[in-house]
Amino acid sequence: METMRAIRVTEIGEPDVLKTASVPVPRPGPGEALVRVAYAGVNFADVWMRRGAVGAAMPVPFTPGLEAAGVVVALGEGAAVGEGVGDVKVGDRVTWCILPGAYAEYQAVNASQLIPLPADIGFDTAAAAILQGLTAHYLVYEEYKVAPGATVLVHAAAGGMGLLLIQWLKHLGARVIGTVSTKAKTEIARQAGADQVIIYTEQDFAAEAQALTGGRGVDYIIDGVGQTTFLKNLDAVRVRGTICVFGHSSGPAEPFAPFLLMPKSITLAGGMMHNFLQTREDLLRRAGDVFQGLREGWLTVTIDRAFPLEQAAEAHRRLETRASVGKLLLEVGGAGA
Repeated sequence: METMRAIRVTEIGEPDVLKTASVPVPRPGPGEALVRVAYAGVNFADVWMRRGAVGAAMPVPFTPGLEAAGVVVALGEGAAVGEGVGDVKVGDRVTWCILPGAYAEYQAVNASQLIPLPADIGFDTAAAAILQGLTAHYLVYEEYKVAPGATVLVHAAAGGMGLLLIQWLKHLGARVIGTVSTKAKTEIARQAGADQVIIYTEQDFAAEAQALTGGRGVDYIIDGVGQTTFLKNLDAVRVRGTICVFGHSSGPAEPFAPFLLMPKSITLAGGMMHNFLQTREDLLRRAGDVFQGLREGWLTVTIDRAFPLEQAAEAHRRLETRASVGKLLLEVGGAGA
């Protein structure tokens, strides 16, 4: 097999620029392994990549997709692994993230970034959980050390990221206040464990958060929304509270004057996952915690829908319009990858 199906972006734009194309199967270079993709995750980072947003733009043409799960393979006369790879072999089940190119039947992946996938965890679960699970890990253990009794506000609580965060926070003994965009999503967030849910499109979430905490404010705010939520966070958080911005699904937040943090001595943090995966030990340790949570059952993933690869544009539309509840996937090779 010399060619494969892949989603290619040849121009920056709306979801329709995501086109299925026939492209050469990659050959693993030094330090790489060839993986047949079973499922790829769909994330807002892919949307910003497609739009050419500042900080996410890539030279066209490119194949989007930052997380996936699949099997290491060798095709025809080709090698499964490149020079210098000694701990990865044909047949290994693996998952990976923050490496562009997952919207394709095959991807050549740096072997040091491959995470061995336990036999009891499905490809779809791995593709739905790995990027957001690793993100949740640093958000609850590193950016703010969540302790029992902490009150944490999670924006976009009914999305794939939000649902994982709620579960992890409840596992750590926190009180969780979630914000969602529609009434229909309130029950989804509650089922995941949120103690209170605010419909931020209908209510002033900062005023509601203050009311729910007796005027004290929340200890910690986890914000992956950005533009529509950021400044209100300053009103919702308590004195000497912490806000972490790790994404901007509604667009980048407007510039603000740092002295606005002074009246309440607020700590503002920025989150970017690769900064917390500096070594392979970090990667495997954090992934191991995600897998353990899935095995023990206190962590589950909600898969909204798995679209065929060719329907990547429809998956992006569903994500951007906030119609999805939980995680969106692209089914490439499927469970039998």
